[in-house]
Amino acid sequence: MNRPNIVILGAGYGGIMTASKLQKKLSADDANITLVNKHSYHYQTTWLHENAAGTLHHDRTRMEVNSVIDTNKINFVQEAVTGIDPENKKVSLENGELSYDYLVIGLGFEAATFGIQGLLENAFTINDINSARLIRQHIEYNFAKYNNEKDKKQERLNLVVGGAGFTGIEFVGELANRVPELCKEYDVPRENVRIINVEAAPTALPGFDPELVEYAMNSLEARGVEFKIGAMIKEVTADKLVYEQDEEIEEVPTNTVVWAAGVRGNKLVEDAGFESNRGRTPVREDLRPNGYDDVFIVGDCALVMNEETERPYPPTAQIAIQEAEHTAENMKRIVQGNDHLEPFTPNIQGTVASLGNNDAMGVIFDDKKIYGWSATAMKKIIDNRYLLKLGGVGLVLKKGKLNFFK
Repeated sequence: MNRPNIVILGAGYGGIMTASKLQKKLSADDANITLVNKHSYHYQTTWLHENAAGTLHHDRTRMEVNSVIDTNKINFVQEAVTGIDPENKKVSLENGELSYDYLVIGLGFEAATFGIQGLLENAFTINDINSARLIRQHIEYNFAKYNNEKDKKQERLNLVVGGAGFTGIEFVGELANRVPELCKEYDVPRENVRIINVEAAPTALPGFDPELVEYAMNSLEARGVEFKIGAMIKEVTADKLVYEQDEEIEEVPTNTVVWAAGVRGNKLVEDAGFESNRGRTPVREDLRPNGYDDVFIVGDCALVMNEETERPYPPTAQIAIQEAEHTAENMKRIVQGNDHLEPFTPNIQGTVASLGNNDAMGVIFDDKKIYGWSATAMKKIIDNRYLLKLGGVGLVLKKGKLNFFK
């Protein structure tokens, strides 16, 4: 019997967890499994905002793929994916091509700019390790440059974050912690620095409980964050951001705009011809797209509907991990000749947003609201639980957040 070729694209939450679970469920004699990723490492996307602010070093966020994947069971190919041909069951890479019998797509997200003028050219995005590192270095450079110029430029110290959703709020929380440290290091008065969060929706954290939103905004405002709610960004240039609020056009002088207001699935999924909505493909209950029984889609590229709300589930790490575990089990069934695949049902166990190193808020279990230190501790427990699932106790001890009092 020929061993099927299983190809997994992407080593994000969905891809790496699928590979990790498959290596435990299948032997090398059952299938040829290949994991493809652009970098040699996996990174925790949910920690990138800390890397970008400079409150957590990026080496804590990333881990080498071969440290969590058994390369005796899974072939790891470090290449960028350039195309997917589902009709011919082929994947194009920068330097080659792979054929598959079964494909798992976990290629992650891209920034959605909504056509805002100058945003793509002049704003930063928190997409990966390199982009987060660039933001941190850019902010530090501006602080260092400020006192070395004869004419001090305020745009160096105006830090603007576009979007007050989950990522935007978590990022401004880290900035609120980091800015006092930078001011002390570079001899800049704290009152000279502005952290401005611009959100087009009528509230920060759209979809969150209003009580939690109020708590988050009060916490952040107390540490110097300015909110511009109901403000539509119109343009970003090299030295200013233009927004419209209450039918008035306003400008903020800044050379630091970090866009955290929108993501879409990877464009390669659209280009492959799958049905797509901004790079996210509607999938059946077993996470396979319509018309393709040999393809599974997990993570940011999968569009899974919530039947209760009649809206898609947000593409969170929590859901990506559950999709990966489910896909690995169904893949095992296929390889072992079982045609019955189990339907996927998300198990949303809550959402916790960090507001900085010592504060957080969120909802866990049966809509129980948590705030402050208890929410911070829960956030760290969630992060450590993922590491435990992926690489065991050793990975938790090496990369985990074990200090619950800081």
